[in-house]
Amino acid sequence: MNIKDFRRIALSFEGAEESSHMGAPDFRVGGRIFATLASQDQGYGNLQLTLEQQAAFVKEMPDVFLPIPGGWGRMGMTHIRLAAASEDVLRGALHAAWKLRVEKNPKSKKKARSSARRGKTKSRK
Repeated sequence: MNIKDFRRIALSFEGAEESSHMGAPDFRVGGRIFATLASQDQGYGNLQLTLEQQAAFVKEMPDVFLPIPGGWGRMGMTHIRLAAASEDVLRGALHAAWKLRVEKNPKSKKKARSSARRGKTKSRK
């Protein structure tokens, strides 16, 4: 997988939008970040997961997933090595991050539903 695949899959989820945070591309639902390409120069995509999800992904596929070093990693931010990930693995990991954000944020749920009603599933900023 590569950066284009990460972007394509991230934007395929209901209500997902591309934006930017500190000069790096990010992907949001309901205005909340669920994934970024802040480490794309190192070949990583970044996922916002729970610590439990992060531990499970890292345990199952340590060659693909690793916690981001420092405080971000201790909050669930996780690198995915794009070159080592299959499309199914990347899609599943991005879906987990997207779903977590939708479930945690009522605004995300509302925006995803209203986007679906309008027939809009993604946009780029």
